[in-house]
Amino acid sequence: MKNKDKNTRIGLLGLGNMGKNHLRNLSMIKQVELAFIYDIDKKLMDQTAEQYSVKAADNLEQELENVDAVIIATPTHTHFNYIQLASDYVKYIFVEKPLTHSISTTIDVIRFAEENDIKIQVGFIERYNSALAALENVIRNSNKVINIDFTRTNKLSSRITDIDVVLDMMIHDIDLALFLNGKPKIINAHGYVNNNIIEYARAIITHENGRFSNIIASRITEKKIRQINVTCEDMYIDCNLMSKQVLVNKQTTQQYLNNVSISSKEETILVGLQEGLLLELIDFFKLCNNESIIVPDASDALKAIEVACKIQEIIMD
Repeated sequence: MKNKDKNTRIGLLGLGNMGKNHLRNLSMIKQVELAFIYDIDKKLMDQTAEQYSVKAADNLEQELENVDAVIIATPTHTHFNYIQLASDYVKYIFVEKPLTHSISTTIDVIRFAEENDIKIQVGFIERYNSALAALENVIRNSNKVINIDFTRTNKLSSRITDIDVVLDMMIHDIDLALFLNGKPKIINAHGYVNNNIIEYARAIITHENGRFSNIIASRITEKKIRQINVTCEDMYIDCNLMSKQVLVNKQTTQQYLNNVSISSKEETILVGLQEGLLLELIDFFKLCNNESIIVPDASDALKAIEVACKIQEIIMD
């Protein structure tokens, strides 16, 4: 077991937008030491190292010998190779979603992680959105959930060219749909394809528990939206993942003499404003220190990518 008095030394691979967010948040965790940063763009790596006063890894394998854990925030198609490389040196690996680019490579990661006792946490950051925690609590108090709508649009996400909108954006809500509604039974989908890349996708999942998930993801919509709407027998819930606002709408029956008036009541649920990535990294720190904690792992990643690949297959056919 790790010495609790010793800082956890972490290496960061990838200095794109998400990598820099990791860099910023890691500095807020007192018992974490960012041992090095790495990117194939040496100019970017050296500039970032100077800006944040952290070591740039000129020899990645040499630096990996001296860390406890690794965060991989590189392009998706590189994840598998970096996971394999890191697993030769560390037992704790954080990988941004999706874990890998395919079902087969995800299965391979799960196999050699089990064989080598490697703990992998996958960056399904929306699980750590404080609005989601509030939404879960409301859902638990509902009579029955019928349908959950997930909408995620962002034109700026079109800058990502190595994966389509399903693996880039929809994967977040596929994970949430499985997390909230359970195993899928039937999957239907349609979408818009441009230059052989899916830019807009809509999927309807019928779950084994009878619930429905309606998921929309778009990289062509001129508005950024991250929204969940839940239809229940006794309420309707609006959950804005960006503003972290949860509204519950219920109808109330009020008796006026011999007439009945139906009115709607809206309740605002108080939601904390903690940054999801910071909470996610705190859990990774706990994982690295062998604390008993449940995090999104490789098996969750496999479930999500199996659904994602089915959606891609339906749309492309």
